[in-house]
Amino acid sequence: MPKAIVFTEYGGPEVLRLDEVGLPAPGPHQVRVAVRAAGVNPVDWKRRRGKGFAEAGAPLAGPQRLGADVAGVVDAVGPDVTAFTAGDEVFGRAADGAYAEYAVCNAEDLVPKPPELPWQTAAVVAISAETAVRTLRELGIAEGAARGKTVLVHGASGGVGAIAAQLAVLWGAQVIGTAGPSGQELVRSFGAEAVEHGEGWAERVKALAPGGIDAVLDAPGKGVLPESVALTGDPAKVVTIADHRAAGLGVAYSRGMVHRLGMREVFGEVLPLLSSGRLRVVIGAEFPLHEAAAAHRLSESGHPGGRIVLLVDQRTPTGGQR
Repeated sequence: MPKAIVFTEYGGPEVLRLDEVGLPAPGPHQVRVAVRAAGVNPVDWKRRRGKGFAEAGAPLAGPQRLGADVAGVVDAVGPDVTAFTAGDEVFGRAADGAYAEYAVCNAEDLVPKPPELPWQTAAVVAISAETAVRTLRELGIAEGAARGKTVLVHGASGGVGAIAAQLAVLWGAQVIGTAGPSGQELVRSFGAEAVEHGEGWAERVKALAPGGIDAVLDAPGKGVLPESVALTGDPAKVVTIADHRAAGLGVAYSRGMVHRLGMREVFGEVLPLLSSGRLRVVIGAEFPLHEAAAAHRLSESGHPGGRIVLLVDQRTPTGGQR
């Protein structure tokens, strides 16, 4: 029987377990994917801890699953699906938890995986790329509209920040990225200028951009918004995806559940850059599915060295059906 990582109570990584869950059935406009790899994102362990998802001590209504980033092979398609057939290699967003041997996805949330794109990369790029493209657009940074602008990306060595920094560079912007000591060389490899985060970061940014900052993307949400607004002179030029104090400063908080772009729209821009190697995704660690707890511990440490991937053994798939 197929298995998935589940948890039945909020808590530390130890609450995660690999359990039998049955074979999910795709509904209308959905497909079932035999998972090859799944990405680990900070929102996953925040949800496991109940942070921002439940009141303290609130019980769970049965086993819960995790994971949105997914890559695999279409195993079955539901009614009204014409874009995919069994056997298609795909990646994108899962609807019911990607930490599993099989996951159901909305067909509109998947795109075909080109042969040259490794499973590991495909499994971690969908959510971060959508977030990066969406937030840059909200800041007025896009292909054909970025040249001559100076963009500050907080957390430029992280999942969303690394893609956003690279895209802004590729589109012609001057990019300054904050990062820890271990991430600064990576930021420079993108063609951006690296600044160490922490106390005094704003002065270090000013020294690199005496003409001012045109746009700021805050990916980590670690209290940088007041100084970011001061650097731009306008809260409308700052977007965060992680700091819930944004509204009090007049800063936009971009939420994927509210403002999400379509995956096909995003990867119409991003996929050619990935396939050609102009856009890079750094994999920091790989774990087998049953070691999801270890993957969460590494993610929570804040020093994963790149994206974290769960690999799923699919040597004995159920087999496709339509």
